[in-house]
Amino acid sequence: MKSIQLNGKTIELPETVHCIQDLLELYKLENRIVVVEVNKEIIYKEQYTAQALSNRDTVEIVHFVGGG
Repeated sequence: MKSIQLNGKTIELPETVHCIQDLLELYKLENRIVVVEVNKEIIYKEQYTAQALSNRDTVEIVHFVGGG
């Protein structure tokens, strides 16, 4: 089982999570406007299905919340 750092916390990835898109779906963020960074490199939306997650990757996900 792979583990990653996600927004500063170590998490164990389920076997079904292989890429950024899978991770976003796991957290119900696939339809939200987000910025994803893997190992200090911003990943563009077009790359979410191609960007594989590896053991010990550091991932930051920032999503925007509306309001005023």
